[in-house]
Amino acid sequence: MAISFDNALGIHPQALMAREKRGEVLANNLANADTPGFKARDVDFRAMMEKAQQEASGFGMSRTHESHMDTTAGGMDSELLYRTPHQPSVDGNTVDAQQEQSRFMRNAMDYQASFQFLNSKISGLKKALSGQ
Repeated sequence: MAISFDNALGIHPQALMAREKRGEVLANNLANADTPGFKARDVDFRAMMEKAQQEASGFGMSRTHESHMDTTAGGMDSELLYRTPHQPSVDGNTVDAQQEQSRFMRNAMDYQASFQFLNSKISGLKKALSGQ
């Protein structure tokens, strides 16, 4: 009997990748906190997970012929949004360093939790395969 890792791991690998992408975006915001005119961005994690769920369920759109429109254009960038600032700065920068750092730390904790969950799933599969 074959094991389907997609079924066994579910949406958790995609969640880990989405959290990684969000961490990169938030780190970029923090790195540009003093750059005049820089616009803070974030990802729509929920939209990324809904897209991953649709693709996993087989209801996502796929390109079946080279002359068809590419529905995946933009990839995760389609979930990349500009943040609306609470207090815009005079120089046009929309990064609130304290808020971004808070979001970054929360995302890091969520990433760690997702990683540990995925690791425990893999450990369980290894034990099942070895007959333990």
